[in-house]
Amino acid sequence: MNTTLAFLDPATAATPLLAVFAVDISTGKDADPHPALLSTSDAIANAAAPWIASGEFKAGLAETLLLHAPAGVKAERLLIIGLGKAKTLSIHEVRKGAGTAVRFAKPRAIRDLAIAFPEDKALSDEHMDSLPCDLTARAIAEGVVLAEYDIDIYRSDRKDLSVHSFTCAAREDDKKSQAEMQHGFDAGLIIAASQNFARELINEPGNVLTPTELGNRTAAMAADSGLQCEVHGWDKINELKMGALAAVAQGSAEPPALIILRYEPANPKPDGPVLALVGKGITFDTGGISIKPADNMDKMKYDMGGAAAMIGAMRAIAHLKPNVRVISIVCSAENMPDGKAFKPGDVITAMSGKTIEIMNTDAEGRLVLADGLHYAKTLGATHLINAATLTGAIGVALGLLNAGLFSNCDDATQHFMDGLATSGEKFWRMPCTDDYRDQIKSQIADIMNTGGSRYGGAITAAMFLKEFVGDTPWIHLDIAGTAWMDESKAWQSKGPTGIAVRSLVEWVNSYAS
Repeated sequence: MNTTLAFLDPATAATPLLAVFAVDISTGKDADPHPALLSTSDAIANAAAPWIASGEFKAGLAETLLLHAPAGVKAERLLIIGLGKAKTLSIHEVRKGAGTAVRFAKPRAIRDLAIAFPEDKALSDEHMDSLPCDLTARAIAEGVVLAEYDIDIYRSDRKDLSVHSFTCAAREDDKKSQAEMQHGFDAGLIIAASQNFARELINEPGNVLTPTELGNRTAAMAADSGLQCEVHGWDKINELKMGALAAVAQGSAEPPALIILRYEPANPKPDGPVLALVGKGITFDTGGISIKPADNMDKMKYDMGGAAAMIGAMRAIAHLKPNVRVISIVCSAENMPDGKAFKPGDVITAMSGKTIEIMNTDAEGRLVLADGLHYAKTLGATHLINAATLTGAIGVALGLLNAGLFSNCDDATQHFMDGLATSGEKFWRMPCTDDYRDQIKSQIADIMNTGGSRYGGAITAAMFLKEFVGDTPWIHLDIAGTAWMDESKAWQSKGPTGIAVRSLVEWVNSYAS
């Protein structure tokens, strides 16, 4: 898609479709909706006025009103997109609104479109300080690029519904604001493309995206992005004594992959932090000997969603160039029920030397992460963050809207939570205190890989990981309930979400000097 930020009157943009945002400025719980355009263009206002006045359009989030051949506007069509209540307006609604424009255009064979940048002068009684120009431009770019993605890449009758070009039309004369908008717009394109890269990896079937192929695609991305990359197989895994990763991988005919990415800024602080992004890379999970039910097992190709998020974030980091050292570790394997597969009751030794009694082979993600987290520490990581589609229990606890966050460090957590105001992703902090540790005590080894009861499964999984980080500031993101979306939204297709990429970028930026 060709993308442009242009500084012009949106009414003068010659385009098949011009999208303009609107909000509901009504106040009071029972007040009738009162839509208002976020544009100061008289031509756009005049073209939309009869329909706005009719009451059929209420400016609800992602609500649309299409006008053909609008008088006084050069666009062939004018699409009014609602962003909801003005009093709750944020860049996240703008991101969704931009995505709605693209998802509206795609099935209608509209290949070129423009979006009018929302103007803070449009509302006389409202102050839109919740929409700083750089973050608004970034949100528009992100919304457009993310909305372009679809999952039907293997359909032989697949139709090309792609949007070929997009213009963000901004009526901004101030040079400083123009520079800020351009910076935000360019960053949004990078971040969204990186999130889509993660989504593409997650969407691949398990017979295509093996651990070896994940390593190949990561290495190719690293070469294009200027990242250092190493991909290792059995020899290195055995040399490092990664017994937890090896146990999971031994039941598959496909060899495992240990993937290491490094980002080195041009002028890092000598005593600055080293951030480590660790991802669970199970390219297909049958559950192993503790095999899963057949229903929905096809989705287990998404069990490398945490690894994909880390790889996507590293792509964005390489292009955005924050001044902080970052490494990423992905431990990738298949979990299969072969005759050589590890079994319930086995005792294995992780890279750290800690012994683990296997209670359930379907609790394999925490095993590969255990070795990945410890290895990151040996490489000099001062701060750890991992992401994983780790437990179904997190979906039971939080539903499908929030991902879970666990941590041993309030400061690192605050860095992450502060970034959510920009990323728009939803994470909820869960308990991870030492009084939960008794649930993973083993009679014959140091720890068990599952809790002693069916309660608190997401927490006991986090407690397991906590055993391998020591005092290093650490965050665990359990994204199992949010990494895949079964139903499409007005602004996004169904399928892999790529959650955590945007938030990881913000977390890394928060440590950049």
